[in-house]
Amino acid sequence: MSRPRSDAAGESTIDPADPAPVEGPLRPSDHADGAASDPSSSEVGSPALGVTGWLRWGWRQLTSMRTALVLLLLLAIAAVPGSLVPQRSADPNGVRQYFVDNPDLAPVLDNLSLFDVYTSPWFSAIYILLFVSLVGCVIPRTKHHYKAMRAKPPRTPARLSRLDAHRSEVLEFGDAPDAEAAAAAAIDAARAQLRKAGYRVERYDSAGTLSVSAERGYLRETGNLVFHGALVGVLLAVGIGGGFTYTGQTVIIEGRTWVNTMLDYTSFNPGRFVDEDALEPYALTLDEFALSYVAPGQQGAGQAGDFVARLTTQFPDAAAQQGEVRVNHPLEIAGDRVYLMGNGYAPTITIRDPEGEVVFSESVPFLPQDDNMTSQGVVKVPDGLRDQVGLVGFFYPTAQELTNGAFTSVYGDLEYPMLTFWVYSGDLGINDGIPRSVYTLDPSEMTQLAGGDSGAEALELMPGQTVDLPDGLGTISFDDESPEGAADLKESVKRYVSLSIHRDASATWVLVFAVLATAGLLAALFVPRRRMWVRAAADGHTVRLEYAGLARGEDPALDAAVAQFAQQHLASLGEPSPSASPTSQDSGPENRSVRDSRAGSAPDVD
Repeated sequence: MSRPRSDAAGESTIDPADPAPVEGPLRPSDHADGAASDPSSSEVGSPALGVTGWLRWGWRQLTSMRTALVLLLLLAIAAVPGSLVPQRSADPNGVRQYFVDNPDLAPVLDNLSLFDVYTSPWFSAIYILLFVSLVGCVIPRTKHHYKAMRAKPPRTPARLSRLDAHRSEVLEFGDAPDAEAAAAAAIDAARAQLRKAGYRVERYDSAGTLSVSAERGYLRETGNLVFHGALVGVLLAVGIGGGFTYTGQTVIIEGRTWVNTMLDYTSFNPGRFVDEDALEPYALTLDEFALSYVAPGQQGAGQAGDFVARLTTQFPDAAAQQGEVRVNHPLEIAGDRVYLMGNGYAPTITIRDPEGEVVFSESVPFLPQDDNMTSQGVVKVPDGLRDQVGLVGFFYPTAQELTNGAFTSVYGDLEYPMLTFWVYSGDLGINDGIPRSVYTLDPSEMTQLAGGDSGAEALELMPGQTVDLPDGLGTISFDDESPEGAADLKESVKRYVSLSIHRDASATWVLVFAVLATAGLLAALFVPRRRMWVRAAADGHTVRLEYAGLARGEDPALDAAVAQFAQQHLASLGEPSPSASPTSQDSGPENRSVRDSRAGSAPDVD
């Protein structure tokens, strides 16, 4: 039986006359072409992964950069519903209104947590997976990068000419026998220049050949790691800082004071770590809400111009201070930011019983319904009268009657203010333990006594007027708040502002990490990662210099950078030193010539 033999190339050959394959030194038994225990089987099997293997495979998939990018994209997509539907954390009143406007769709969206997108289970799952993926990417790469930065530059390749960015020069010395000293001087000069240019350098010498290896651009990978680490920081800042964040809404009427306690908030949405009993103690008093309207006859007539809420801030055991809140210019106080969200009119309404006793006297906020400040409000009188009474009112700063008998406001300022009321009596529904909005009235258990389909005219009042309530229930007055002796009605009705008080404990940290991420991304994009080699070989009276470069990734300027360095290095060598020439008079430039192996000259680059 013939045996396999090796040919000149070192490959195993088999005698064609022998039909049976025979194991050779280059064909182990478990090789795809080798002998198998079952000659009829030609399939290549793979070992079973097992539980540990599958877990390792899953971890590698999760911590890959591709998975991190996919999760980042999913997180951005998952945040889209938060901008399409109102969120309870930012606009609880908008959520209630959405349920009123979309009674069929709203429960479905609520079951999908679309009104609480950023605290929903599915959003949190993507958030946590992205965090784990980024951490799993950053930590191993950081360790590898740290070791790479401490390691020496790689040895000079044996064949630099195989690199695309390559340049060679030959220095000829006419009477200089010591070419090895000239080669050593050239390598020392290259080493100094490369170190000055920011390269990490290492010299490697071998028999007859001297070389220096240099590399730089580790800032590129450092920036990449800083960018991904900053993303982790942003996730941590938002996740942890969000637990110490709260948002609340309140309404303050001119002359009233609001205190930063839970009782004074109309709505409050705290983070999971917020102590509602330990809010920063301070008070806000609305001294004045000032705004101006474009006068009739001018372009943009009726539009509101600049408006500002002037407040007095007060801390315990401290002097009061003045402050202002404008649109997009919040007031910062005790770590909170106070934003101006809306404004409107708050007519002062007084209701008396048939005996003349006051049973209700409040400045009631009316919600604007159009650009001309036609506003709607609700008055509820649960006690003091024969029956519970509810009134749905409409306020018109500049009232005008339409052809159908209804009223509307034709101007936002107080020129001809008027109040109208629909009156209901019966059960207000406030005694059954179910929270009721102060801005809405449920008349399902009540009887309409005036306005609408009641058959009686709606009540109409001007500032300072008093009219009787229907069915002998008492009287109602529209109080005039104008200073005594005022000639017009500009101050006859108080105004109110709607404020949002927001504390974001993570804002500073998010900004810091965002700046770091931007800086890291810029470094990762614009800092080139390069390696450079210079080799000098002495041969008789000549020194052959080779320059080569290698980039990690795309670097279109690499070839020009190699050419530029070669030119600078050759220029720095100057005339041969006395050690490279036995006589100084023979060391002039006429005794040396330079042959460039490349045609033309490369352009200079920075």
